[in-house]
Amino acid sequence: MKLSDLIDMLDFNILQGNVETPVLYVTSNSKNVKPSTAFVCIVGAVSNGHSYISSAIENGANAIVVQAGEALPEIPQDITVVEVENTRKALLDLAKFYRKKLGLKVVGVTGSTGKTSTKDLIAAVLSKKYNVFKTKGNFNNDIGLPLMILELTSDYDVAILEMGMSSLGEIELLADVARPDIGVITNIGLSHIENLKTQENILKAKMEISTFFDEKNVLILNAEDEYLKNINKKGFKVKKIGYNHEYDVYASNIILREDETEFLAHAFGEEAVFTLPMAGKHNVLNAMLAIEVAECLGVSFNEMILGLDNLEATSMRLQVIKREGLTIINDCYNASPDSMKSSLDVLSAYKNGRRVAVLGDMYELGDKAKNAHFKIGEYARDKVDLLIVIGEQINNFKDGFKNDNIIMYNTKEECIKELKSIVKKNDVILIKASRGMKLEYVVKSLEEM
Repeated sequence: MKLSDLIDMLDFNILQGNVETPVLYVTSNSKNVKPSTAFVCIVGAVSNGHSYISSAIENGANAIVVQAGEALPEIPQDITVVEVENTRKALLDLAKFYRKKLGLKVVGVTGSTGKTSTKDLIAAVLSKKYNVFKTKGNFNNDIGLPLMILELTSDYDVAILEMGMSSLGEIELLADVARPDIGVITNIGLSHIENLKTQENILKAKMEISTFFDEKNVLILNAEDEYLKNINKKGFKVKKIGYNHEYDVYASNIILREDETEFLAHAFGEEAVFTLPMAGKHNVLNAMLAIEVAECLGVSFNEMILGLDNLEATSMRLQVIKREGLTIINDCYNASPDSMKSSLDVLSAYKNGRRVAVLGDMYELGDKAKNAHFKIGEYARDKVDLLIVIGEQINNFKDGFKNDNIIMYNTKEECIKELKSIVKKNDVILIKASRGMKLEYVVKSLEEM
């Protein structure tokens, strides 16, 4: 496209250059710049994209979108520079415009936990029939989502876009840009309750994914969630999954193994055995959400099962790492009470070897933090042989655990120093905490033993 094709809808000034400049890519990260890229300078809380203009030009950027009032370096005259009032809003506007030009189906995925695993499963079950794009990593906010949309091309048939939030109104903003044809809500947990105060408000925030829905759209819900099971909306289709035969997709004969999960799926008058290369009963629910998405897009059971061979799970989410005499379950990307319980369930399925859980703080729980960590300690009692806890909530974990088989550390560095003397041959070790705890360093130290 030409730069002019992209910016026609923006209120902009041309500071220099030619709006007919050809643009193949758009990014806000100077490290991702390739030749013929428009670099959008985002002003963030931590860094300012205008500081990376020179780096972006060195990497091949031929157009720069800047924010009014920001200091600029000297920019070569052959580089087109476009000034807008707010680059963050401009990025959203660009993506919204570009989304309208693409003739593909969009699946939006949100929920307190399980978004990423569900996204990965949807992409897999669709992959035999369609060319599928899915959100990379955690690009699910008002910067990440538009960047994902701007990576799409007409080669794709379906885009699965993850939508995150921390406050009311954020998913509505993303839904306005992405305009999903199908919406998926995994569950309503305690994530972000510090900001939203109640689970009712979390439900309200997640339901914003359907703000622009009409009779052509479908909302798919996990009916095993108490906040979602009674949702019945007029004006668009609502589909539900769960363990009850009354739901559109339901599961029976669930078999949980150390590294896979098997179940019998029932849907649209048929049934089939699915074997997921993923541990945990929670992934049965995620898979059923994926099955319902696939059914809405005309994919057969057989195509779904074949598509699972293409499953690419996002890293640091229940990633099983085998080392000689050691099994590491790396699930340290993020944590909430619900996902902590699911991960402990996975650990408890291991029977050969000592089950060790290394757990860190769960963030953004507000005044529910003390009780939430107590409850996880309590839940871990019959799931683990040894509990190692790190962070500010260690005493709350301990109060719930009520067992002498616990080791407490204030920091991950203290834990890492002593790990070698704690770990035994054939241990199975789960590592999980909120992202800010950065327990991947614990994983790294275990891998290097």
